[in-house]
Amino acid sequence: MRISGTAWDFKDENFGPLLPFVKDDHITDINYNGTDVWVEDLQKGVYRTDVALTPEFVNQFSVRVSNLVSEQINKFNNVLEAETDTLRISIIHPSVTNTGYSISIRKTPAVMRLTEGMMIKENYCSQEILTLLVNCMKTKLNMVFCGTPGAGKTELLKFLTQYIPVSEKVMTIEDNLEIHYKQINPGANCVELKVDDDIFTYTKAIKTTLRQNPNWVLLSEARSVEVKYLLECFSTGLHGLTTLHTDDTRKIPDRIQNMMQDSYAATRLENDIYGFINVGVLLRKKVIGDKIRRYIDQICFFDRINNKNMMSLVVEDGQLASLDIPANVMKKFKWTGINSPFTESEGNHE
Repeated sequence: MRISGTAWDFKDENFGPLLPFVKDDHITDINYNGTDVWVEDLQKGVYRTDVALTPEFVNQFSVRVSNLVSEQINKFNNVLEAETDTLRISIIHPSVTNTGYSISIRKTPAVMRLTEGMMIKENYCSQEILTLLVNCMKTKLNMVFCGTPGAGKTELLKFLTQYIPVSEKVMTIEDNLEIHYKQINPGANCVELKVDDDIFTYTKAIKTTLRQNPNWVLLSEARSVEVKYLLECFSTGLHGLTTLHTDDTRKIPDRIQNMMQDSYAATRLENDIYGFINVGVLLRKKVIGDKIRRYIDQICFFDRINNKNMMSLVVEDGQLASLDIPANVMKKFKWTGINSPFTESEGNHE
């Protein structure tokens, strides 16, 4: 259950020994596995803390969260979830584990963690790659960000939203609100849709956007058959961004086809994938010593030319591998006034 910030009556002291981690802006995830507390730090990676939670605290914490959302947690209702504007809490009852209570706290602050200066300084990407991504946004290309959980897919998506003109209507579609489009882009023309599996599904949300006359559709994650309707949105001229889980941009078409419920539907979808998805971006996360590094590993362009589906990998292992951009995509850049996507910082964007 999602709780608004004004209704979130959960005092800091209720977090007990977890409060320092909740307050630390560098920590994104706090996890208790029944015995140990593990955290994920943007700089240090994942590590086990020396914090010990007592059974009394864990039980009290679970009861307080359950009271907040007016739902019980017991062996019959064994998973409890609460979501605020900046926190997502999930608790599993020990009746369905062999290790006791499991608690997960994910922080989803309305901040843009990436900046152009930081991306270059911390070797997140080169200036040429950053310029290319910005020009992709200015050209209104449809982009898919992929990678493993925690690689930073949503963070890059959020960073690139600043290049969407505030006058262009954006509709975000999420089950857990993480993009915070209006807050990170003050004054933007945006509607944020909240998906619910029972009353407002992803498929219904995507279909609804078509009747709301947006310029952009941002789908937090492509997971299942709803991606077919996202491609239909793109086919009408809408622009969009989404994320999905795969470890190589060249696998994006197959990954999307595998979301379909039958092989016939998957086969029919193949041409639409190459025709309406323009760019795939792969994010990587590496732990080097006691530091964690996130970076752009691959950028791949997709195109359909003369009834043939084509892909062109221009960035691999974080380095420029090719300057060969498919013809139809290059036409889009030139229509925007960008003749050299890797080096021109400004196009004649309208």
